[in-house]
Amino acid sequence: MYLGLDCGTSGLKALLVDEAGAPVAGATRAYSPDRPRPGWSEQDPEVWRAAMAGAIADLDARAPKAIGAVKAIGFSGQMHGAVVLDRSDRAVRPAILHNDGRAHEEAAELAREFPDLARVVGVKPMPGFTGPKLLWLARHEPERRAQIASVLAPKDYLRLALTGERATDMSDAAGSWLLDEAARAWSAEAIAACGAEAAWAPPLLEGAAAAGTIRAPAAVELGLPKGAIVAAGGGDAAVGAVGLGAIAPGEAFISLGTACQLIVATDRYLSAPDRLVHSFAHALPGRWYAMAAMLNGAGALAFAGRLIGASPETLEHEASEGYAGPGALLFLPYLSGERTPLDDPYARGVLFGLSETTSRADVARAVMEGVALTLAEARDCLSAAGAAPVKAGLIGGGAKSALWTRMVAAATGFTILRMKGGETGAAFGAARLARMAATGEPAEAVCAPAEILDAMQPDAALAGAFATQRRRFTALYGALKAEFRR
Repeated sequence: MYLGLDCGTSGLKALLVDEAGAPVAGATRAYSPDRPRPGWSEQDPEVWRAAMAGAIADLDARAPKAIGAVKAIGFSGQMHGAVVLDRSDRAVRPAILHNDGRAHEEAAELAREFPDLARVVGVKPMPGFTGPKLLWLARHEPERRAQIASVLAPKDYLRLALTGERATDMSDAAGSWLLDEAARAWSAEAIAACGAEAAWAPPLLEGAAAAGTIRAPAAVELGLPKGAIVAAGGGDAAVGAVGLGAIAPGEAFISLGTACQLIVATDRYLSAPDRLVHSFAHALPGRWYAMAAMLNGAGALAFAGRLIGASPETLEHEASEGYAGPGALLFLPYLSGERTPLDDPYARGVLFGLSETTSRADVARAVMEGVALTLAEARDCLSAAGAAPVKAGLIGGGAKSALWTRMVAAATGFTILRMKGGETGAAFGAARLARMAATGEPAEAVCAPAEILDAMQPDAALAGAFATQRRRFTALYGALKAEFRR
């Protein structure tokens, strides 16, 4: 058995996969980031550790024999989180997450002072990346900065708890704004620019490399076999691709989770920071990917549900009844600011066009449409960078929705493929990396393409309606951009 663990923004997923590559049992433990101030998003890393223990305990209750046969463990995780540890591997402060905007001034300064670094580290500096956050810490929390001995990504903290070894992989390092993407090595210039120290950067491994074995105390605590191999793992975007088998150049997928990404695999480093495209090292050696990253995805519908007092599932069901395309109501989904294509940490969510006849279903439709429209903008950014797919797999919680799938196809013009196991793609990919670490098999032998459940072709009439709505969508943001900064 191989165990995949995915440390996401809103929960930790655990998945057991057998030697034939079939999922055996899964479990999820939910949590929510803390938001101590507007625009901030952070988490005590111990929350993830407790969620990992809880999810593994759930698996043990459901499939005890399978847990006892685990040969290797792999990780996936939310990218860009700054987990800063002291010499005793204790967190100096809560981790600053990918959707945190506090370092916007530092990011703008890095862009001004080091304009050439973006082409080295794969993307222009933005507040969510680790590097700008470290510069923020140096200026705003110098006493905490003085305690830092290492900087890890969220999933690396969990692997440290199992193995006692500090390390990261290429794909998570790629999202730190500290990696020379083409060389797949730390950039001394970027580290210095961000006010960091070279000693903080952990050893770099490829995603399917063995990062150690589980220590006896951790094995006993979690009920896992002693000595099980622990793979380096990777960032959720790259590991999601591994789970889908979308690893050949030109293959693309959309991850519609709390946040949202459109990702195209490449066999070379493709730099396009001027279009807000993230050009990152993959979790597999000799591979890279181009990504448009949006901070607001299916989490926007969950947000609407909290305000209205309904579950996202209920809202999606109501929105699906008699859906005829975009209407008067318009939603900007920028609840946490936005990366691609705006690079605007000040942007916020807007519901525009309310009337006395507006229904709950109308609100749900507008929210879902707003997310689909951001994917149309993402498509244009990747096309300008030379990565232009015609079809894309769809994974993440949003993939459960046939309506959202239809909207995304219409907005982007892509044929959208819903894949078997898409909701656990990153955890499944982590289990595949674990298998490769244990067996030494090549990626092509392990990463078979996922089974396609259905294919949604763009509806021509609906595509025209989305094109019209996109003009309104873009104009609304343009009209409000200056107001967001007041």
